[in-house]
Amino acid sequence: QVHVVESGGGLVQTGGSLRLSCTSSELNLDTYSIGWFRQAPGKEREEVSCITSSDGTTYYANSVKGRFTISRDNAKNTVFFQMNNLKPEDTAVYYCGIDRARWCNDPDYWGQGTQVTVSS
Repeated sequence: QVHVVESGGGLVQTGGSLRLSCTSSELNLDTYSIGWFRQAPGKEREEVSCITSSDGTTYYANSVKGRFTISRDNAKNTVFFQMNNLKPEDTAVYYCGIDRARWCNDPDYWGQGTQVTVSS
């Protein structure tokens, strides 16, 4: 069984920062494309960022571009998601999705999610 673990969520004020982490003890994350997704109450889950396995190409949704950064630390087998200048509309459960394909459209493995709450 594959375990994907996210951490780093919490409560922060508008303008604050959080760094999310995604890791797995069973998978070598550098061989997968890793995406960060979020789901706000009453809304569908949306992809906000992806980093490819092949060449590290990154994707960001327009709503987070310039504020959030996805990166890998292969030595730690961890993918990070640095979130700066957070806004109340960023409030959601954030999920790490691990995809065998080049992009993160349909992850094969999911974490349990970590709550991010931004107060106004």
